Amino acid sequence: HAVVRNALFCLETSVNEKENHVYTKALLAYAFALAGKEEQRKALLGSLEKEAVKKDGSVHWQWPGKEPEVDLPYYRYRAPSAEVEMTAYVLLAHLTTRLTPSQEELSFASLIAKWISVQQNPSGGFSSTQ
Repeated sequence: HAVVRNALFCLETSVNEKENHVYTKALLAYAFALAGKEEQRKALLGSLEKEAVKKDGSVHWQWPGKEPEVDLPYYRYRAPSAEVEMTAYVLLAHLTTRLTPSQEELSFASLIAKWISVQQNPSGGFSSTQ
């Protein structure tokens, strides 16, 4: 369809912008994964991996320039819902592929899933419905 082709062209053009926000990259990676554009998906995932926060055996993404979280006794920090959302999009981009995900991708995806699961509230949900 011409509309889908034009939309993908618009997304491919936007990838080349110098200052793409990490959230934008996560959405683009997932969109290209759904469209079967493996080359663009892998390039964006490679760029996102450089911006990942790797901590406590898990991986996630956060807003640039964010203040570091404070470790307080008897307090468990939960990330803002937008950070959970963009991290989830990166996870989806890793697992949505026309080919079977490699063992390396599955291992990395498990580190992302670990971080997302820690963000759940005591009822099993998240801080927002985003």
